[in-house]
Amino acid sequence: MNYKIIIFVLFAVLISCDKTYETPDEIAEIEMEVAVKRFDQDFYNTKEIGFEKLKKEYPYFVPRNIANVDSLWASKRRDTIEIELLEESSKILPNLKEEEADLELLFKHIKYYYPEFERPEVVALTTRVRYRSKVLLQNNILLIGIDCYLGGDHKFYQDIPVYISAKLKKEQLISDVAEVYANKYIVQGRDRRFIDQIVTFGKKLYLKDLFIPFKTEASRIGYSDEELAWAKVNEAEIWSYFVDRNLLFSTDTSLSNRFIAEAPFSKFYLELDNESPGMLGRYLGWQIVRAYMEKNDVSLRDLATIDGQELFEKSKYKPAK
Repeated sequence: MNYKIIIFVLFAVLISCDKTYETPDEIAEIEMEVAVKRFDQDFYNTKEIGFEKLKKEYPYFVPRNIANVDSLWASKRRDTIEIELLEESSKILPNLKEEEADLELLFKHIKYYYPEFERPEVVALTTRVRYRSKVLLQNNILLIGIDCYLGGDHKFYQDIPVYISAKLKKEQLISDVAEVYANKYIVQGRDRRFIDQIVTFGKKLYLKDLFIPFKTEASRIGYSDEELAWAKVNEAEIWSYFVDRNLLFSTDTSLSNRFIAEAPFSKFYLELDNESPGMLGRYLGWQIVRAYMEKNDVSLRDLATIDGQELFEKSKYKPAK
């Protein structure tokens, strides 16, 4: 058996093993209580009293420029697709106690690193499986599309590409919330160079290291355990590919689709393509930022603003062969 296959298997086993994370006292002691409001369930449990109580409880769902909200909501309540979405969501996620506990821990970590953080109001709702906007943060209201976390093989997801539907599971929910906050603190720039783009994603993934250390590395980037193991085993070869072809400082727009965008695999235009996971540019950016933070004493605010090339040079990143 090829030694790389042996290493790959070992990595996959180690990555999938449960690791006990102990929250540091200074984070655990931060006061934080989270109760997820279930708009999806409340919407169908107020038939007897009408919509007035619902409007007061969820005023942000009442558009000011629409006069006939009651009739629109009544129509929605009779919609068979909406009813099935509610039934399936309530069956698979009847309550969100585990998620509430994880959200509390996530918010404590964010509060520790960003003291100005304010706990949002958290609302779960059905969205007709709008998986490209599963989690939204607006005016400190965190909206979670609960029908996007029913399990990758759910019947609602049959027409969605497998590389996307595989992530539509409840185990990914906290990582998606953490990503929303990482996007808030690390703003995507307009830099066209490949190095700048992968470093930006690396910064966001580094924040997720800090925000959800109690979740697996694989879930932080949105990989399966096997995909993460493949990236680790082949990291040096991936890096050599980028360096040998002078891709790091390239402004070729196709590189984003090949190595950064969500995709079933990365596009090296080699035989190994179908074996590889997508987003390997993000993965390498992650390792570069980790190397930089290990070697440099900088604040998270400085990390957010440092130029991608400067960060790369100071990281002295070099994957082990």
